Amino acid sequence: MRLKTLMLAICALFATSMALAPASALAQIEVDVNKGDVQPLPIAIPAFGGQRGAEIAQVITGNLERSGLFKPIDPNAFIEKGLNVSVQPRFPDWKSINAQALVNGQVTVEGGRLRVDFRLWDVFSEQQLLGLQFTSTPENWRRVAHKISDAVYERLTGEKGYFDTRIVFVAESGGRLNRTKTLAIMDQDGANPSYLTDGSYIVMSPRFSATSQEITYMTLKPEGSAIYLFNLETARRESIGQFPGMVYAPRFSPDGGRVAFSVERSGNSDIYVLNLKSRVSTKLTSDPAIDTSPSFSPDGNRIVFNSDRGGSPQLYVMGADGAGVQRISYGDGRYTTPVWSPTGDFIAFTKQTGGEFHIGVMRPDGSDERLLTTSYLDESPTWAPNGRVLMFSRETPGGPPRLWTVDVTGRILRPAPYPGSGSDPAWSPLLN
Repeated sequence: MRLKTLMLAICALFATSMALAPASALAQIEVDVNKGDVQPLPIAIPAFGGQRGAEIAQVITGNLERSGLFKPIDPNAFIEKGLNVSVQPRFPDWKSINAQALVNGQVTVEGGRLRVDFRLWDVFSEQQLLGLQFTSTPENWRRVAHKISDAVYERLTGEKGYFDTRIVFVAESGGRLNRTKTLAIMDQDGANPSYLTDGSYIVMSPRFSATSQEITYMTLKPEGSAIYLFNLETARRESIGQFPGMVYAPRFSPDGGRVAFSVERSGNSDIYVLNLKSRVSTKLTSDPAIDTSPSFSPDGNRIVFNSDRGGSPQLYVMGADGAGVQRISYGDGRYTTPVWSPTGDFIAFTKQTGGEFHIGVMRPDGSDERLLTTSYLDESPTWAPNGRVLMFSRETPGGPPRLWTVDVTGRILRPAPYPGSGSDPAWSPLLN
């Protein structure tokens, strides 16, 4: 199948009140994401005017609400109706319902192009914080909504948004003994799911490239395992090569030029890295143990992986050339599936202790370990591109796996909006 390239451009920047509004006025509306207990910011998002305007506002509302940092106000409470982006809102009407921020917009379709103008207002200081215009094709209206969500999120939190992204994952169906596993992709809010394989064989551990619309994943068939690259724009699929033994757990380097993976032979697994241009592979570990789940640091200079060379699965960090291996996890239990944060400050992992599973994070030197979740089976964390939110797979006794999200504080935990059964998610970088 061919996935159409989405073209989206920012056409004009009307205002940014960082230079216009007094610092004291802005301070009262900014969301401090580093507080231990974040109180969601009350925000009003009326339906935008014009074609798809109500739907665009709904997507923005859903994105901001799911972040846990914003509390959209019920539209039934709105007093002022029919806002115009060219006219200041009646601020007393919004103050009276305790809206601290207000987003309003207008949609116009001309000459086959969709144009969306929107404004972000600080209600109590009566200042415009942001004004932008986006254009796209009409069918890409959801992407425009995600772009607006990212702009609002960044302006009010000081961090990059993560809404204009996609998730690749393993969609699962059927019973426990005859489960079908299909490679799938969707928008981060669960919309537009599509399926990239036919379910006739098992797929595992899909991973995004950070530099292109490409994924890598493992297949398991009766004749053996293989690792593939899949281009989402052209639908071209290719194997990375033939390796004796079972190959699994692939992951791209940050520059997209290499893939690290594991090769299992006679009960021993080692980590390799393949240069995609030269197709030359290099063996990075040679320990008589199971070394697997490699994940590069954002600068590409180090790799975190898990190994049972110390008697149980623990986390280790080494140079990207395999040198200088150091153990970083020393807690009780089993540590697996490590993945480096895009911002470089944390490593996420799965931890099993006392019959329970957890998603946790720690610093790259092993300090500041924190467990964010606890359940019957939580596993396979993946980072949003801003390093603020994790998606993972959760399974209950006798139930199918589902996708969930949690923020780095562990306080904002909720099911992901995909209604079906899914596992092994991977978050894309922000789309262009």
